[in-house]
Amino acid sequence: MAKAKKWLMMTFCLVMVASLVLTGCGGNKNEAGSGAEVGTPEKPVELIWYSIGTPQKDVDKVMEKVSEYTKEKIGVTIKMKMFDWGDYNQKMGVIAASGEPYDIAFTSSWAFDYVSNSKKGAFYQMDELLDKYGQDIKKLVHPSFLEGAKVEGKTFAIPVNKELPAQKVFRFNKKFVDKYNLDINSVKTLQDLEPLLEKVKAGEPGLYPLSADKQFKFGVPYDLVNENLPLGVSLSDTQDLKIVNVLEQPDMMKSFETMHDYYKKGYVKKDAATAQNGDEMKTGKWLVDMPDTQPFADNQWSQTLGYPVVSVPYTEPYVYNWSVTGSMHAISANSKYPEQAMKFLNLLNSDKYLRNLVNNGIEGEHYKRIDDSTVEYLPAKTEGYDLPGFTLGNFFILDKLPTDPKDKWEQFAKFNDAAKNAPLLGFYFNADNVKTELAALQNVKEEFFASLYTGSVDPKVYISKAVEKFKAAGLDKVQAEMQTQLDAWKATKK
Repeated sequence: MAKAKKWLMMTFCLVMVASLVLTGCGGNKNEAGSGAEVGTPEKPVELIWYSIGTPQKDVDKVMEKVSEYTKEKIGVTIKMKMFDWGDYNQKMGVIAASGEPYDIAFTSSWAFDYVSNSKKGAFYQMDELLDKYGQDIKKLVHPSFLEGAKVEGKTFAIPVNKELPAQKVFRFNKKFVDKYNLDINSVKTLQDLEPLLEKVKAGEPGLYPLSADKQFKFGVPYDLVNENLPLGVSLSDTQDLKIVNVLEQPDMMKSFETMHDYYKKGYVKKDAATAQNGDEMKTGKWLVDMPDTQPFADNQWSQTLGYPVVSVPYTEPYVYNWSVTGSMHAISANSKYPEQAMKFLNLLNSDKYLRNLVNNGIEGEHYKRIDDSTVEYLPAKTEGYDLPGFTLGNFFILDKLPTDPKDKWEQFAKFNDAAKNAPLLGFYFNADNVKTELAALQNVKEEFFASLYTGSVDPKVYISKAVEKFKAAGLDKVQAEMQTQLDAWKATKK
């Protein structure tokens, strides 16, 4: 009898242990961001997060602090790995092709290409995860971001909730604006720059007043299907959606001729078509360039450059595919922990403490707090944790800097809501039928675009040469394929 009781007690203990083990491994799950998980394993899951930007020495230190918080909230720790701007595409391409597991990666229209990698199956199709664990994302991220990011109706990455439209400005070095009493508000078009460029060039020997490098582009009044090709729809064409070769359009020829005139007059440096990020921004030896803006960008640019700049609008704000997909977070299709990755992204985009920790670093070391919503960066931030904030998550819960207006995020929201949708928003070209042609066309683009946009060559001579080479490389076939797909997409919108 005693022996039987002993066996019964052993069996009972084994059942209890098994029950505890099962509870520890699974258990009930709470929504992300609502506190510690019920049944979270004692050893938290480590998520690998690849991000773009110059690697920083304090990243591991900050991520340790991040992990202390996320471990308690959702049972995960975070390991961030950074690849420099020029290396990110190639290195992430190798990782994706090899099947190396990771969890979260920065993707965009310009780095680790969002659309092509979504179609290749590199990213986790996350609509179900978003519905289950991303409720805060769905509430906080602007609807146009979430809708515009869909590829063939499916979501493969979460856009960073920031400025939604793209709008070019003429950005001026205030030193020369003041010195020469320049009327920058008179500048509405590329051609309007002429008297200002002439005045500064005459007064500053050796200075090239219009800052341009191989990436430079003036305002283009077309919604391009592919940023690497001269094929797009006029921004004013909201009905027919007729794809044209922009190189053959009169308004583009006028701008190319203006840039060539500026180049001949010495307003643009001689090696602009091959230069990469010239040092004029560091030295301050420039008058004007043409970046994309956001509310209060002048404050941010002035702080980054170390001297004041002022800007005036050049183009209207439009929401493009590439502006919607300009900064995103994808979950790897090979992630071992897609649910946890989505929970982290939900927390990153909704939890003010976490988002600011990732953005600003450690209080007392990288920044000091001014008040509940304002921080001031310390030297250690620039020296050891200078991450590009636009790659890291929801802007609208970020602390402000002392130079920021109190209504900064309200103005961002106003900027987003006032923008127009570009004609091709939501249309993503499937290039499967013209892959060979696209590769050949990319080579032609590399040969001509920088020279034409910087004004380094005569457009009356080189436009025809470029068009001839583009056509020889298959531009007409690609254009026809694009139009067929666009017409089919347009029919679904009626």
